Amino acid sequence: MASDSSTPYFTRPLFFFDQSRFRNALTEKPVITVFKDAITAANAQFDVRFREGEDIRALIHERALFVDCLLHYAWYEFDWPQGISLEAVGGYGRCELHPHSDIDLLILLNEGLEEQCRDNLERFLTLLWDIGLEIGHSVRSVDQCLEIARTDITVATNLMESRTLVGDASMRERLGQLAEAEKLWPADEFFKAKFEEQHQRHEKYKNSEYNLEPNIKNAPGGLRDIQMIAWVAKRFFQVRTLKQLDGKGFFTEEEFTLLQNGEEFLWRVRYGLHMIAGRPEDRLLFDHQRELAKLFGYQDNDENLAVEQFMHKYYRLVMSLRELNDVLLQFLYEAILQRGVKRTVTPINERFQRRDDYIEVAHIYVFEESPSAMLEIFLLMAQNPDIRGVRASTIRLMRENRHLIDESFRSDERNTQLFLQLFSYPDQLVENLKRMNRYGVLGLYLPEFGRVTGQMQHDLFHIYTVDAHTLLLVQNLCNFLLPQAREDYPVAWHVMRRLPKVETVLLAGLYHDIAKGRGGDHSVLGAVDAEEFGIRHNLSPRETRLISWLVEKHLLMSAVSQKQDISDPDVIHSFALTVGDQMHLDYLYALTVADINATNPDLWNTWRASLMRTLYLETKRALRRGLENPIDKQDWIEETQQAALARLNRHNVTTDQALEVWEDVDDEYFLRESFLDIAWHTEAILLHQQSDQPLILIQETSSRELEGATQIFVRSKGRDNVFTAIATALDQMNLSIQDARIYNSKSGFTLDTFFVLNQNGEPLGTDPAVLTRIHDALVQELRLLDEDQDVAIRRTPRRLKHFTRPTRTIIRNDILSGCTLLEVISPDRPGLLACIGHIFIDFGLHLQNAKIATLGERVEDIFFITDSEGNPLSDPQLCQRLQAEICRQLDDRVDQAAGY
Repeated sequence: MASDSSTPYFTRPLFFFDQSRFRNALTEKPVITVFKDAITAANAQFDVRFREGEDIRALIHERALFVDCLLHYAWYEFDWPQGISLEAVGGYGRCELHPHSDIDLLILLNEGLEEQCRDNLERFLTLLWDIGLEIGHSVRSVDQCLEIARTDITVATNLMESRTLVGDASMRERLGQLAEAEKLWPADEFFKAKFEEQHQRHEKYKNSEYNLEPNIKNAPGGLRDIQMIAWVAKRFFQVRTLKQLDGKGFFTEEEFTLLQNGEEFLWRVRYGLHMIAGRPEDRLLFDHQRELAKLFGYQDNDENLAVEQFMHKYYRLVMSLRELNDVLLQFLYEAILQRGVKRTVTPINERFQRRDDYIEVAHIYVFEESPSAMLEIFLLMAQNPDIRGVRASTIRLMRENRHLIDESFRSDERNTQLFLQLFSYPDQLVENLKRMNRYGVLGLYLPEFGRVTGQMQHDLFHIYTVDAHTLLLVQNLCNFLLPQAREDYPVAWHVMRRLPKVETVLLAGLYHDIAKGRGGDHSVLGAVDAEEFGIRHNLSPRETRLISWLVEKHLLMSAVSQKQDISDPDVIHSFALTVGDQMHLDYLYALTVADINATNPDLWNTWRASLMRTLYLETKRALRRGLENPIDKQDWIEETQQAALARLNRHNVTTDQALEVWEDVDDEYFLRESFLDIAWHTEAILLHQQSDQPLILIQETSSRELEGATQIFVRSKGRDNVFTAIATALDQMNLSIQDARIYNSKSGFTLDTFFVLNQNGEPLGTDPAVLTRIHDALVQELRLLDEDQDVAIRRTPRRLKHFTRPTRTIIRNDILSGCTLLEVISPDRPGLLACIGHIFIDFGLHLQNAKIATLGERVEDIFFITDSEGNPLSDPQLCQRLQAEICRQLDDRVDQAAGY
């Protein structure tokens, strides 16, 4: 160590750090131990002060000063010549330091000194690593810094924010003078480079501030967007802090307050993230979201979880910050890149004009004198799609006058008609609704929409906030009108073209989730809001009723297709009675498909598409036939058998041979299976009659209505645990069961049909090696049926572990199917179906059918079960015990996966 006399005092006071005591300890104890003890004590104190709610700005500045102090003393552990300095750069250069942020250092030295100082530099850096500082460093001369900064905007930005910590202060001064003399990165070039940098960063996060696990630093609306404004503004105005911009007319007092408050909130979140994770972490992961909500004092209430309230505030804030980023960067763009450029101004009307490709008010009193102009501007952009956007000065004026959007404004017929006219331009509708939402107009004009802006549900199923999901749904409906939709969504494409009025379904889409987060049934509450909207906007009673009905029933078609047996004519007839006519069916189908696709990109797959198409087409046939003429089940069975026989006869299977096989199964088989599959099964059974091995068939679904999955048919000697064995084998191969049908034959065989998809939500394809592997795995599992073996459980993915809500069950007897329907709603875990299958065996129950739905982190599975005699369950106590056992076993699995 250098002598005490050569170790200057660190002069900036740190009330929590006794420097005299620290210096004495350096002479008495191992250096590394002294530094580590000081860091541990400081970290503990900082964390306590954070939990007590101390000003975050003070905390992160003091943390930076504390590290300054440590680096000062560490530096003087070694002897240094003149011409070398230690510089803080990046965020640390701004004197901002979170618990696990990188401490970015630049060791600046004169040419030729690096070799002379090599040993000390290595020992100095090793000391920093040994004491636990998370440093990033570079060693460069002034000329090297300039050379790299000329081509690397990140380095140039870091140098802007550098400060000398210790050593020869003249080094940084010389670097700054040379950079200024060389005009390194002029303001216009700097702006273009940083703007492109932000564009690429936003692209990485899909230009959305609404990700499920957002990155608070780099995602749109995050800390980087605030820093982006600061970097460009400081470079242009030649200042070092945002505060110094005050008085230069760059931003209003309200904007500066939003920047300051937004930065402080995100800093608190980031500090908390680092503290909870114990490492550098800028992603709001699910488990961290819950802990932060608790740390910030949020509590669950009847309407929203604490974590949902916390994230609601986060999403609304980052949306505001992103809008401010857009506005301020547009001001800078005009000031820096268009200074002196002649602008083309074209009048639109007495209130608006175009300035080049942007729309602006004709004078600053437009919104004050004519508040309706705050809606008119969006209609003008819809009518003139070549307008690229709104000028920043006009956005600012709109923000200043938004208070004029009150109850009187909302009931003014001029405004209601302006809003409705937007829906006449579906190709421009969503872009302008997004602008209205971003500028705060939509949420004020429709307060019910404002309440759901930024609102999220803490699950993996709803991956967007309610407002983002709603606008995506409306966009999907508009896209169904485009030519390319004919291939991807053929039924929706045809349906949308014959709707009497497209605007009706667009308005229903806008309102379908409007009552989320209020408690109660959001479909029923939203229907009331939709009706009030129709009345206020002078829609006809017929259209108002239709919009309200669509909102109330918007979940019906999806639920019927996924949770009921749509091969049952009675189910189709019941749904047709609810729908009533072809027009309601068309509207509901379009809305449902758009909704599913806007909820989660993984939710819409070929299987769900086929279920929806089947339900639509079968209901369409039922409506044509007439609701007073439901199809007779016996007629259905006979038609199916005749079609299957015709196909089998062409394959040299006689009618007698087929009937012999069919006598072994009951009518339910012919009601639920297509004639193509019946023929396929029958022919294979006849060829397999002499074998003792299970019959296993695998192919893409042959029914056109149910295409989009791989069908696995298994015929084996009847045992209660066949379903469990097959479910276990398929789970181990990461195959997702979508539907299962179980038939018991009179001769003691079970016929099980499974519809499965791979991990990507797609059919398995025709690769012989893949199909052989599945076939062999099923054979092996069925051979072990008589052995008492534990079910192997796959590892639970990270995201799923954090969702541990208790299992819920609903049980009722269903007249249509003649079964007891058991619905299980539980966190998704590997091996869940096999576990439930074992429970059915233990209770002596027979599984007749299963409808499997995985919705993000949870499953909503429907099991059609009977007692050993084939009858619905009639003993209430048995039902209660069954439900209790399912909940107990599944919740035990959830707890084990979560590590409890």
